[in-house]
Amino acid sequence: MEITEININLRNEEKLKAFVNITFDDVFVVRGLKVIQGNKGLFVCMPSRKLTDGAYKDIAHPIDNQFRQKIEGMILDKYHRVLDNPELQGSPDPF
Repeated sequence: MEITEININLRNEEKLKAFVNITFDDVFVVRGLKVIQGNKGLFVCMPSRKLTDGAYKDIAHPIDNQFRQKIEGMILDKYHRVLDNPELQGSPDPF
């Protein structure tokens, strides 16, 4: 399974820096990932929903850490390119 497209939509909030959609193999899209500014730098949150007890649970996520790191690296790379060139915002980035 390969990531074939990443779409970044910047946000100008204290912690939320961008919403992200990723496409796998040109046939499956996951929407609602987030780029977050944490205490130790930027990281990617998977799409989640709020539970009745107030906690959040991922609704889509990688099973192994190696694939999670690959996704996060590709998303943060595209995020930095969009910051450098805002015209890329919202445009698909084929790989």
